[in-house]
Amino acid sequence: MSPLHFPLDRKFDLACLGRLAVDLYSQQFGSRLEDARSMAMYLGGSSGNLAFGVARLGLRSAMISRVGNEHMGRFLTETLAQEGCDTSQVQVDPERLTALVLLGLKDRDTFPLIFMRENCADMAVDAAQISEDFIAQCRALAITGTHLSTPGTRAASRTALGYARKHGVVRVLDIDYRPVLWGLTSRGAGENRYVPDARVTQQLQEMLPEFDLLVGTEEEFFIAGGVADDLIASLRAVRALSQATLVVKRGALGCCVIEGAIPDNIDDAPTYRGERVEVLNVLGAGDAFLSGLMASLLQGKDWAQSTQVANACGAIVVSRHACSAAMPTPAELEHWFSGARNPKVDADQQLAHLHRVSAARPQWNELCVMAFDHRSQFLEMVREAGVSEARIPVLKKLLVQAAEQVETSHQLQGHVGVLIDGGDYGTDALASATGRGWWVGRPVELPGSRPLRFDGTRSVGSALVHWPTEQVVKCLVHYHPDDSNALRLEQEQRVRELWEATRASGNELLLEVILPKAMTLRGSEDASVLRAVARFYNLGIKPEWWKLAPMQSQGWADLHALIQERDPYCRGAVILGLNQPLNYLAQSFAQASNPVVKGFMVGRTLWADASLRWFQNELDDAGLVREVAANFATLVDAWRGRMNPTL
Repeated sequence: MSPLHFPLDRKFDLACLGRLAVDLYSQQFGSRLEDARSMAMYLGGSSGNLAFGVARLGLRSAMISRVGNEHMGRFLTETLAQEGCDTSQVQVDPERLTALVLLGLKDRDTFPLIFMRENCADMAVDAAQISEDFIAQCRALAITGTHLSTPGTRAASRTALGYARKHGVVRVLDIDYRPVLWGLTSRGAGENRYVPDARVTQQLQEMLPEFDLLVGTEEEFFIAGGVADDLIASLRAVRALSQATLVVKRGALGCCVIEGAIPDNIDDAPTYRGERVEVLNVLGAGDAFLSGLMASLLQGKDWAQSTQVANACGAIVVSRHACSAAMPTPAELEHWFSGARNPKVDADQQLAHLHRVSAARPQWNELCVMAFDHRSQFLEMVREAGVSEARIPVLKKLLVQAAEQVETSHQLQGHVGVLIDGGDYGTDALASATGRGWWVGRPVELPGSRPLRFDGTRSVGSALVHWPTEQVVKCLVHYHPDDSNALRLEQEQRVRELWEATRASGNELLLEVILPKAMTLRGSEDASVLRAVARFYNLGIKPEWWKLAPMQSQGWADLHALIQERDPYCRGAVILGLNQPLNYLAQSFAQASNPVVKGFMVGRTLWADASLRWFQNELDDAGLVREVAANFATLVDAWRGRMNPTL
């Protein structure tokens, strides 16, 4: 067992003090950083990655750092909070900007890295704002070596360590040696991991007695011990100053754990073998290793179990883009150790799927959505009314107001959504709905197309690059499992293209399946829909959402069983409207008590009549909003009363 004695009955498992930055990763693999065309934004910084990774593994982490009072600072705190990490101790700097890091993936051995940290916020963390009461609520405190490099960060670290010692908190040092952050290299040499320097060694050694656990690579122990290229001599120099447990990270070889005397040969130390995988990106692997190690130790696992998880976390992250966002979840680790994984990590489709669906994400256990992504229907209305198409965007913004009104009147916060197109008609309405905490869907199909075509593009993956991640990709496919082979295969190929595009873009996918009327016998609809859903699962397509016509209770029960078997992480199903009368839809909700049905997405039933009269100037703006909101409210009431329709 681990000799580290973590106190029990504390509010937080681990507090992380140190670097918290925004990572901007080049999206072009094999490219010089100079040639990068686009960047992906992630949470970064060694301490931020650790807090994120430990939270992702299900523990209660907390962040102690500092960010700017601007968009990037809010991005970091919101990202941590979404993952379950406490951010109450993240200070906000009124003057300094949040740190940035630019990173590239040139080849297996070249990872250009530039730290944009000139007088940045996290290096100005204020010792006076470190809370003793907060640290007293923690079981462990981890500090990055970078925060021993300046007088201000050193003072903050000393203060936190003093409180931790007083309250029996286990103290951990991630040596995290970056020569550029100690002023030892040119500013463009951020990828340089080792430069010997007596001053750095002295400053580190002054602090080593304060820690119970020291973690670092061989090079990091060189700098901590002060004996370049002699690991055993460096470890002995460290041991002379500290009785802490030493964990030496050795890459693909795994790691060594030294609790007592230093052996004559590093291979004689207790060694826990690593995982051999194909490396895409070594950046963040150490943070992933430490996340797995600390999460496991805090769960009471021994060194063998903890290092096994730590090595697996490191192996998974080196095979992926990014640092924090690449961190595995417990479900991924369960698959990793199941014996069923693909030895080639980036080819393991189940691992990739679990990474996407088992991480923290907003919950939508009830969903009431007003759909007005229609295009051809609105065009027909304006032609019937004899007015300009320019009025359609105005109308769609009024429909957003109607949804907002019902959100307020029916306390739908966290349960309301809209489905809006992003073309000429819906762009303004879509922008006004995005970013306010609603469920927001956006169509991708060419209206009425069969076989399926995408609207405005032949390359749907290229189009999704420009979509906000929060927008759910909605695709309506007119599909029947008994379609002719040629038609069915073409439809399936298009859906497959879309599925792969959303896996790359990060957008969720809502697949709306409507059976062609001419092919559907009355009374067989539910069975045909279930066959269609099963067919897409057979193809490996696992959308986050299904949008389906109303079914009987048994149909929903069969769908629930199918989803539980094929993809238990599926969000569920929502009911579509098909322009059915309000009363019909309200009555159909009574059949939808199965938990697989999360709500409804209804369009023309709510707004068609009022919109035509608005185009004909028979209804003013306020009247339109009032009438559509009343219809929407009727369906919300029916949905919420479906378990007891007599109320």
